[in-house]
Amino acid sequence: MLETLQTLCNLPGPSGCEDAVREFIRAQAAPFADEMREDPMGNLMIFRKGAKHTAKTVMLAAHMDEVGLIVKRITDDGMLGFGFVGGVDPRVVIGRRVLFGDVKGVVGIKAVHLTRAAERKTMPKTDELYIDIGATSKAAAEDKVSLGDYGVFDSGFVLFGDGLVKARAIDDRLGCAVLLTLLREQPPVDTWFCFTVQEEVGLRGAMTAAYHLKPDLALVVEGTTAADLADVPAHKKVCAVRGGAVLPFMDGRTIYDAKLFELLRDAADKRGVKWQTKHMIAGGTDAGVIHRSRSGVRVAAVAAPVRYIHSPACVAAASDMEGVLAIARAFLEEIGERDDV
Repeated sequence: MLETLQTLCNLPGPSGCEDAVREFIRAQAAPFADEMREDPMGNLMIFRKGAKHTAKTVMLAAHMDEVGLIVKRITDDGMLGFGFVGGVDPRVVIGRRVLFGDVKGVVGIKAVHLTRAAERKTMPKTDELYIDIGATSKAAAEDKVSLGDYGVFDSGFVLFGDGLVKARAIDDRLGCAVLLTLLREQPPVDTWFCFTVQEEVGLRGAMTAAYHLKPDLALVVEGTTAADLADVPAHKKVCAVRGGAVLPFMDGRTIYDAKLFELLRDAADKRGVKWQTKHMIAGGTDAGVIHRSRSGVRVAAVAAPVRYIHSPACVAAASDMEGVLAIARAFLEEIGERDDV
């Protein structure tokens, strides 16, 4: 799964421009798919027959998009004014390398020795930043990029430390890697594997996918914020890297189905899979729109804890990610074995 994750994390796919990710997933899934659908928004929905047929429609969901940048203006001296696609903290991008296709750039800001003391005490605004692509003029820059071009962080996939992974877009290429891994196996029950678009800008793709598939049960596979850093109070750490897969019972958009939460918890315990839950109610996932589509959908979630999420250098533990895979697989196994789900 880590090899698949590495390939996925290195593909560009900001919200609204998930094409490269979708085509990779399509090619990988095609030999195993019994049915494949793509809707007008770009959601990729793949059905695979399971070892057991169930009358319930089961959906696993992961989003393909990542946070990124978009060109908003080009200055007379060839610098790029830009905006963020999705929620990005401006502090994490200064001095970072970015890519617009094969055009390389660096995010810059006024040199510190030219700033006033008051400026150094505040977080820079996005319109105070620029991207330097090495152009000598506006015309030279326009030969390389256009208004509306999408960009991503130029950040490699690195294994480091005691079982840690550093990469951009772990949120949520991890979920995509988990779904692809399960799809290549024969799932225990008939399953729709749904790779959604535009999660980072408002859970947009999952809404249309859920209305299209009309699932009875759904599991969202995600990455989630870990703030397990020095001096952060325990209740604000949210969850911890190496603490196991995260099983949330609630977040900022969803109160998860209590019975499905218990099913995941008990399935993890039965299989000896390490898990944790969140200590802070915050954030949201595609579950926020899936659970209220149609007349209501029972939804659960499993996520990997990720430090520095939505940054060029997200950090997660391989052991936690393997735990997410194990619990997602257990979810399908339990549905196949139990009549009371």
